[in-house]
Amino acid sequence: MGFSCGIVGLPNAGKSTIFNALTASCVPAESYPFCTIEPHKGTVAVPDPRLDHIAEVIHPEKVTPTLLEFIDIAGLVRDAHKGEGLGNQFLEHIRRVDAVAHVVRVFSDPEVSHGGGNEVPNPAEDTEIINTELLLADLLVIERRIEKVGKEAKSGNKEKMNEKEHLELVREVLAQGKPVRAYLPPSRDNEAKEFIRDLNLITARPVIYILNLGEEWAGRERAKIEEIERIIPETAEVVPVFGKVEAEVSELPVEERNEFLKEMGIGKSGLEQIIQAGYRTLDLITFYTTTGPELRAWTIKRGTRAPRAAGKIHTDFEKGFIKAEVAHYDDFESLGNLHAVKEAGKLHIEGKEYEVKDGDIVYFRFNV
Repeated sequence: MGFSCGIVGLPNAGKSTIFNALTASCVPAESYPFCTIEPHKGTVAVPDPRLDHIAEVIHPEKVTPTLLEFIDIAGLVRDAHKGEGLGNQFLEHIRRVDAVAHVVRVFSDPEVSHGGGNEVPNPAEDTEIINTELLLADLLVIERRIEKVGKEAKSGNKEKMNEKEHLELVREVLAQGKPVRAYLPPSRDNEAKEFIRDLNLITARPVIYILNLGEEWAGRERAKIEEIERIIPETAEVVPVFGKVEAEVSELPVEERNEFLKEMGIGKSGLEQIIQAGYRTLDLITFYTTTGPELRAWTIKRGTRAPRAAGKIHTDFEKGFIKAEVAHYDDFESLGNLHAVKEAGKLHIEGKEYEVKDGDIVYFRFNV
């Protein structure tokens, strides 16, 4: 799995339409609130030109790309944390995702009611409603945890006293209207980060904002879209997507789909943009293995050392790691094949401290 992404937004923001466009699934996307009752899951292969090129050269029996999972839940409404609407019932489904995709309605359509309570979409206000509901949902979780832990902390249990202190710091951040991810800068100690991770708070997850544009935005100058992007209240990846258009062409062959989008003045597909934004947000890289008959792409965090990367394939690979034979994709592409890479002295032998790089083609040697 590359990474998982939970889709949130107001009713009729176009979440299911975006989901359909990304996964080519036939999920209902009707113009009335709460069309999505049960959360939908969809898995798509990550487009990877490097993987395709390696496959063309070595002709493996099987090619396995890395995967991306999307989870689409019912729309959230104001006061969802108090039980309003249906979306609050499904927040648990996105507490364990790697990133949150927040769909913001920008398109205009008089036949599609607006889920924010206003007659017309207001991207700034709509964004605030969802962010507030996610903050309050996390705050409820923290309050309940503090109440539970507080009783044990009073008895002098040092572990529970330390946990209560962490919880109160997190509560303070949420009470200030800030997401928990604002509490986790690079300087924050690892103990606090580990603690936050175990809480599975939604606002601790990195967020990608998806601006759901209508056809009326196709071909507009980039400056106009940037005006909308500036409404986003935090530093985050912002991806403009023509949800309805892409959903309509999602079942076409890739070449025809790309040509159609190009004719409309739309560059990269929404799926490509979201994947790239997700990789940047989560600081992920891709490496490749060509063991046996299979060529496979793997996704890991940047900075992952070779043994841990080997463990993605099988735990035995990590436990019995000896060394890694590494070729880089750039050398593979320029020299033509792995044999030529080796002949040119570009095949490196790396040990346990080696940090796998984006584009590495790796053969792990291990002994169990």
